[in-house]
Amino acid sequence: MDRFREQGERLLSGREGEALRSLAQTPEARRLGDSAAAAALQQAVRSGDAAALQKALTALLSTPEGRAVAERLGRMGHG
Repeated sequence: MDRFREQGERLLSGREGEALRSLAQTPEARRLGDSAAAAALQQAVRSGDAAALQKALTALLSTPEGRAVAERLGRMGHG
């Protein structure tokens, strides 16, 4: 778990981290975080079940909010 925490800290540092924090404040991201799909994803992460994680992530990204956030992330990677 420490490895993931360290990776998260690196991801959230610098300019990219600022952009990610800004994205997290968008209405789509807030709704996505409050969704049942997000709760299922959190449970899958806690369980360590790779198949459940893939299923939950697919469900999360298939929501309108998930697609909007993924699109914004894609634009950030090309900006």
